Amino acid sequence: MTDPGAGLARREIALVDLLDRLLAGGVVIAGDLTLRIADVDLVRVDLNALISSVGADVPSPFEEESP
Repeated sequence: MTDPGAGLARREIALVDLLDRLLAGGVVIAGDLTLRIADVDLVRVDLNALISSVGADVPSPFEEESP
C-alpha cells in the first residue's frame, strides 16, 4: 500500500514559483504585537495587510486615472 502524501513531500517548488502563486491569489497577513512590562501594556501594534499582484482585473489603487 502506498502513502498518497509521500509524493507531495518530495516535490520541490522554486521560491519564485511559490511567490507567483501566492501573489496571483493574494495573501492576507494579520497579527498583533504587545509590549508589556510588569503586566502593563505599553505598546500595542495591530497589523492587517493584503498583498496581491496588480493587473488588468485588479488595478492599482495608487495610480491616478488620466482625464
